[in-house]
Amino acid sequence: MTRTCLLGLGFFSISLTWALYNAFVPLFLDDYLKKASMIGFMMTIDNYLSLFIQPWIGYRSDRTRTRYGRRMPYLLIGMPLAAVFVTLIPWYTSLTTLILFMVLMNLSMSLFRSPTVALMPDITPEPQRTKANGVINLMGGLGSVLAFGVGSALYGVGSYVPFLGAGVVMLLSMFILKIVIQEPYALQQAGGMEKKPRIRIKDQLDRTTILILLAIFFWFVAYQGVEALFTLYGTKHLGMSDKAASFSLTFFSLAFLVFALPSGWLGAKYGKKRIISSGVVGLLLVFGAIIFVQSTLLLRVLLIAGGIFWACININSYPWIVSTGREESIGTRTGLYYLVSSLAAIISPPLLGLMMDMFGYQVLFVAASSGLVLAFLCLLAIRQNSARVDMPESPASSL
Repeated sequence: MTRTCLLGLGFFSISLTWALYNAFVPLFLDDYLKKASMIGFMMTIDNYLSLFIQPWIGYRSDRTRTRYGRRMPYLLIGMPLAAVFVTLIPWYTSLTTLILFMVLMNLSMSLFRSPTVALMPDITPEPQRTKANGVINLMGGLGSVLAFGVGSALYGVGSYVPFLGAGVVMLLSMFILKIVIQEPYALQQAGGMEKKPRIRIKDQLDRTTILILLAIFFWFVAYQGVEALFTLYGTKHLGMSDKAASFSLTFFSLAFLVFALPSGWLGAKYGKKRIISSGVVGLLLVFGAIIFVQSTLLLRVLLIAGGIFWACININSYPWIVSTGREESIGTRTGLYYLVSSLAAIISPPLLGLMMDMFGYQVLFVAASSGLVLAFLCLLAIRQNSARVDMPESPASSL
């Protein structure tokens, strides 16, 4: 448990940095770009980089052999660079320098995100990974909450202060991870004598993996579309104020945060596929019910339920995609996970936005529900015995 919580510092620093980035960088861009569509496009740079860099970095980390380990070299390079560039962002002097710092910061984050995530299954026995994923997602959620709470106050002192704080937290996290985390595959000498396993991405794409990746894509299409367009739905369709609509999403996020640990425990006890399927069905019922809701109170109650079901899906999905492959392919599968989720983040908001333009704002949750139906169909197509380690945790196992 201690190592898992300390590894959570990496997720804490990543979530803290991204939350600050997403909250304040649009304000910097607004100094130069007056169209919201252009600002929105600039804010998706990370997703485009994730499509290409993170799968490749994850794949490379599986084949890396140094005296520091497989994953740690990427953290030791990427985290200091990201700390520098996130600190530089508020010191922009023109649109060119702002975009330059944004791109360099995104590139630096892409260098170590997949290896950081892959460290969790590296150091955690398979039956305990859903619990561990719950812990590190809880740490990540706390980072986001801290960014919005404390970060907003620090921003009032000076726009550079929260970004400087994020850089310091990232460097401290790197030093702690370097000292505490000992990778099981680390060798005493760089290069080592161990033969590198031959891992090819196409070899990982068996029927089960493809179906899981499709399911992940479809439920992220549903989630990303709602997250991006809910405020517009609330104000235009339900007649809520901007503040009330945005505040309503807090209920979803807090429910996810609170249920992160229980959902990991449930996945370990009853099996990842079973809990994910329950989450997909539950979230489908919630989104289907919201279509007919006009009451703000009832809407927020449903969003709380939705956050719980989303935790069941999200906390268990990454350990599941990792568990269906070999241990030496963890980084590769981590990259594939981020590839499909990033692709969904790129496609979903404009696609669902176009549907809202064509058919009205009420179509948002109809379209999101359709994505969850497709995800559930993918889950049904997965043979139970093909997920070789998707078994409940034995009573003797503990995190």
